[in-house]
Order: sequence, then structure tokens, then C-alpha cells
Amino acid sequence: MNYIIDKKSRPVYLELYKQLRDDIIGGAFDYGEKLPSKRLLSEEVGVSTITVEHAYALLCDEGYAEAKERSGYFVSFRSSDGFAVSGKEENDERKKAAFGASENSKKGPSFSVSLLSKTMRKVLTDYGESILKKSPNPGCVELRTALRYYLARNRGIFADIDQIVVGSGAEYLYSMIIDLLGRGKTYAIEFPSYEKIEQIYRASGVKYELLPLSDDGIDGEALSKTKADVLHTTPYRSFPTGVTASATKRHEYIRWAEKGERFIVESDYDSEFSVSSKPAETLFVLSKSENVIYLNTFSKTISPSFRVGYMVLPKRLVEPFNEKLGFYSCTVPTFEQLVLTELLNKGSFERHINRVRRAKRKETLK
Repeated sequence: MNYIIDKKSRPVYLELYKQLRDDIIGGAFDYGEKLPSKRLLSEEVGVSTITVEHAYALLCDEGYAEAKERSGYFVSFRSSDGFAVSGKEENDERKKAAFGASENSKKGPSFSVSLLSKTMRKVLTDYGESILKKSPNPGCVELRTALRYYLARNRGIFADIDQIVVGSGAEYLYSMIIDLLGRGKTYAIEFPSYEKIEQIYRASGVKYELLPLSDDGIDGEALSKTKADVLHTTPYRSFPTGVTASATKRHEYIRWAEKGERFIVESDYDSEFSVSSKPAETLFVLSKSENVIYLNTFSKTISPSFRVGYMVLPKRLVEPFNEKLGFYSCTVPTFEQLVLTELLNKGSFERHINRVRRAKRKETLK
């Protein structure tokens, strides 16, 4: 072990987690191998056993390790040159998510109407007639800047504002992605999946394949045999099955995309409400090949009537997007964008997310 932790970094356990995770992915620990004990690792690194315990808990949440009572922690991440097979034990959250598809409703927890109305009044007072101005085509600079910092804080996504495009919901953005990547490509989607996803690809007249879901993500054999150029996936709690892709499976998707000129469309819908201490890693962050388009919306976190979504393009697609689609006007009113900006900048949105997550954790403990 050669873990060097900057004690000034906060939180320290996250630094240790990242180094352990990288070693597991890199093969320093084999699948099924026991990880160092908490006491041994704390002595070697010079941190408390509580810090190590927090780091190991994150590894378990992410699916890189699993805890066995009175035995310790063991690697559950499987790496291979081909495609991983399903078979590892699921973590508690994934079991509960897959247990009842009927529980995975498209309706999200209620956002405070009083807070929303207060924020709207503040925006009206602060911006006045500016709310009547036309938004820049990719979205207001204020909102894209707020999203940039929010994604860095909460999802580990570090992007420039020119990579962020705002639109009226995920369905609208899916159609833009088809126009960006091309109608001559073949798209692969999860089966079953949210019905509107298939409807959009069908309405666009593109070829698409249905890839069956297993208990930890898209079936490995189906993924290896697909002729698709683009994979559309919802790694966290795919609707309606509630299946969450394991760490092994997420890396399998990345390996698939690295073979040829392939892309992944990652819908991160509902991930904010994960009961884990840290939401699962995004494919956008895991990929080193600039081939993942990240999408999310506020329809679950705030309200289905709040038709605001956004996507983060890999840097190499920014110029092609501007050339092909940059002329499209933003479909979200300036006023709504500024309201969201205020909620993000003042921390109101994140406080709402944290309240819901705490409530969900209490429910799982009952």
C-alpha cells in the first residue's frame, strides 16, 4: 500500500476512497480479494479507523467492494478485456430499488411552494424587465454557470459553460442529440425503459435496438453483440425496473464505447435522491475518451411542470453542436432559468435534495 493523503484536504475519507477505487480498477486488488483491514490501513496511512470505514462504505455504495460480517471487505468489481458477466451480490440499495417497479414513480417529492414563490418574487424584483429578454440559444449564462458549479460540487463533473446546453426537458434534448450524432447511426436503449425514450427514437426514424436488462445493468452478451453506434442508458434506477448499474457494469459500458467511434447518452434522472452517502459515479466522469453526453432535468427534483433539462457535451462535440444546432433558440423562458439560478446559487435546491435523502434513509431503516 502506498496511499498518500493530504490531511488538509476535506473530506479526508474521500481522498482515500479515490485512491482505493483507482487501485481496484487498475487491478491492484483482484475480484473477490480481501481488502486491508480498517486497523491496518489506518496505521499505514496515518488516519483514523473511522476515516477508513467511511472510505470503505463509499466503495460498497459504489459497488467496488462488499462487506462481509466478521470477515472484512472484499472486492466486488470485476474487470476484464471483454464484457463482465452478472453474478456479484447487489448492494442493499439496488436490491430495494429492483424489488418493486411500481414504487419507482415518475412523480418526485414535493418542492416547497412557498420557497419557490419567494424565489420568483425575488427574481422579479432583482431583474425587472430583464426577464422579458430572449435567452441566449444554449441557455442563460447565469444558469449555465450555476449548473457548472453545482455539477462540480455534487457529481464531480468539471465542465466549461459552453459544454452545457439548456432545453425544455429530456425529450427535447434527446431529439437534439439524434440530430447532433446523426440519423444514420443505430441507437441502443435499455429494455424495458421509460416508454418515451423508445417513442422518440421511433418518431425520429432512426434504427434502434432493445438491450435487455439483467439485475445489475444491461445484459453483457446483448451489449457485446449489438451493432449500435450509440448507447442510451439510465445507470441509476432505470425506469420502470428500478435496476441500477453496478460499478462493474458502468465500466463495461465505458469499454464498449471505446471500441470504435461510439457514444453514450447518459440520463442521470433521479440520481440526486440516492440514499447512498455519495451518488454513484457518472459515466461522463468515468470516460476518458470524450464520448459521453450527460443529461439531467428538474422535473423530478422540483416539479414535472418545471420543464427544464440540461445536457453536458464532451468538449469535442461542442463545435459540431454549434455548427449544426447552434441556431436553435432556447426553449426555456428566461424567467424560469433565472429562478433556477437563484435556487442553485443560494443553496436552496441542494438543501431540498438533502432533506429528501435524509427522509428516504430513515424510511430504509424502518
